[in-house]
Amino acid sequence: MSTGGIVLVALAIAVGIIGIVVPLLPGTLLVFAAIAVWAVFENNLTGWVTLGVVTALLGATTFVKYTWPVRRMREADVRTLSLVAGGVLGVVGFFVIPVVGLVIGFVLGIYLAELSNRRDQRVAWTSTKHALKGVALSVGVELAGALLATVAWVAGVYLTQ
Repeated sequence: MSTGGIVLVALAIAVGIIGIVVPLLPGTLLVFAAIAVWAVFENNLTGWVTLGVVTALLGATTFVKYTWPVRRMREADVRTLSLVAGGVLGVVGFFVIPVVGLVIGFVLGIYLAELSNRRDQRVAWTSTKHALKGVALSVGVELAGALLATVAWVAGVYLTQ
């Protein structure tokens, strides 16, 4: 692949990583797709092995992303309905106050759902904090996977040069 092509793949990976932190884009999917395009254009053993490593890394971190935080939130007795309420108000908040409204709506939705269930402000706020920690953990795991995939891709690029 030409230097220009590699730069485009790197830019797509960077946009994917930004998409993980700022939930506007499907970050992990963009990182994977960019590396897959690179592997197809390279069409050699190094490219395919790199794609295999990246697939395994992103698959493992996606699995961990959805299991580890959910288990921690269940242990903290955060209800699924509260997370759904947070998601719905997060989407509404995103359109009311672009980008920042997503976080504000998510927190408000979880808090209100927990408050309506528990009737105690301190307990509702504690549950909200547990949910936020779970979401932060999920984003952290996804970001770590994307960064490891990027390192694997950089190694693959280095080996094919």
